Amino acid sequence: MFTNVFTPESWAEAVSVIKSEFLMGIWETFYVTVVSTFFALVIGLPLGVLLVAGDKDGVLPLPRALMQVLNVIINLLRSIPFLILMIMAFPIARLLIGTTIGTKASIVPLVIAAFPFVARLVESSLREVNPNIIEAAQSMGASPLQIICKVMLPESVPSLISNATIAITTILGYSAMSGIIGGGGLGKIAINYGYYRYKYLIMYAAVILLVLLVQLFQSLGTRLAVKMDKRLKNN
Repeated sequence: MFTNVFTPESWAEAVSVIKSEFLMGIWETFYVTVVSTFFALVIGLPLGVLLVAGDKDGVLPLPRALMQVLNVIINLLRSIPFLILMIMAFPIARLLIGTTIGTKASIVPLVIAAFPFVARLVESSLREVNPNIIEAAQSMGASPLQIICKVMLPESVPSLISNATIAITTILGYSAMSGIIGGGGLGKIAINYGYYRYKYLIMYAAVILLVLLVQLFQSLGTRLAVKMDKRLKNN
């Protein structure tokens, strides 16, 4: 099976594909990951705040039934395997994008899969905020919105950045799987050549580039989180 992987012909074909397709594949992967992460944060951040602030012990308690429905929806979306979710999202992608195939169409299932995950990460970050700080703000007469915007979110910025880094690397992994439905990017190259044509050398090259992209996002996120951590600045 792997006897012809490293033959001169395989190397020549791999170099040709790398020159012709990999630059666009890297761009498509980067584009899909960043755009999907942006929309997942736009939806997931307010939901995460709502999960904490709307809790019975939160700064803005909401009806218990509403919070239960919200938790059920988030848990339900998180429990669906991504490959199945991609197929289920076809009607939404067709409605919003006009097609179910291609780079732009893959953004729809990626956002649907990622925003519940982001909401839970935001919830986790906000619950780490020292409750004494929140109580102090309440005692000074701060409104719930002021507490959320001026206390909870600023205090949890390093944790939010760290969790956003986890989210973007997870979405990057999902974007590779979207190559199965023609989503484009390095995942499509790896599947088309490695799975359908048994060109494993090309698949290995695509996987290595995906790993390097993960390392890039992780390094940038970690550095930014450390830079924004006030506790480290005070030491």
